[in-house]
Amino acid sequence: MPDEILIQHPYAGLLDGAKTLPRLRVAIVHPVSSDAIEAAADAASHGLIEPVLIGPAARIRDAAGAVDISRWEIIDTEHSHAAAETAVGLAASGRVDALMKGALHSDELLRPVVAAGSGLRTERRISHAYLLDVPTYPKPLIITDAAVNITPDLAAKADICRNAIALWRSLFGEDRPPKLAVLAAVETVTADMPSTLDAAALCKMSDRGQITGAIIDGPLAYDNIISREAAADKGIVSEVAGDADIVLVPNIETGNALAKQLIYLGGAQAAGIVLGARVPIILTSRADSQATRLMSCVCAVYLAAARRQGRIK
Repeated sequence: MPDEILIQHPYAGLLDGAKTLPRLRVAIVHPVSSDAIEAAADAASHGLIEPVLIGPAARIRDAAGAVDISRWEIIDTEHSHAAAETAVGLAASGRVDALMKGALHSDELLRPVVAAGSGLRTERRISHAYLLDVPTYPKPLIITDAAVNITPDLAAKADICRNAIALWRSLFGEDRPPKLAVLAAVETVTADMPSTLDAAALCKMSDRGQITGAIIDGPLAYDNIISREAAADKGIVSEVAGDADIVLVPNIETGNALAKQLIYLGGAQAAGIVLGARVPIILTSRADSQATRLMSCVCAVYLAAARRQGRIK
């Protein structure tokens, strides 16, 4: 059971805290697979969400199997495209508080979210963040963006930073600013390596108040981001090096590979969430564990609470 997994690592405290916050009414988009129904049922049983199932009603009932969905609202749609559009409309009108991916492709869910006139777009670019508990790292680690933005430019990276900072603050409060490391292959600014130029620009944007709420440093190679000893060996003097809370990656391949290496080889527990829209979007994959799906719902609960309280945009 997820509780048996979660209780063994720091996410247990986040789960307990989320149970004290208002339950979210969540549109489960096209939940025509058993794992999507089970994930919704698990989050509902923990008092985190009230599911609204959107998709072909007959297929949803077939997928439910032994799970009792009689108390949940079902909105019948013809297919997955219609389910996504209906869910976005419900979120824009305030009838649901968050979206959760069911058995459809991520781009199929996100396309109506980012469409002009959707009502869910903000001034920020949407992005994805993984919240990871890595057994060999002393604190939670956010990696972004590993699922949405393929090759973000400087403006997109600035929004990805802002979104990740908002997630961190919603989860861990405002007692101290998170430390955000901008990942590159080297620690020096090099004209031949655009990621280092972007890193330097992001740091200056932070200095000038264009990105707020975090201590940002980069470019930093990965060993210097997670190891104080590696940073000291290279003579790097930095508040962030060896003590990062957030890692901004240069592109989706880097982020996806890094996060999945930590999950599959490093034994990390993970949660994933899409940021930058007017509602949280729980974007999980078919390969995700029930614990991952549950903690992704936890992230959504904290984000929604922080937005209601005006602590984040």
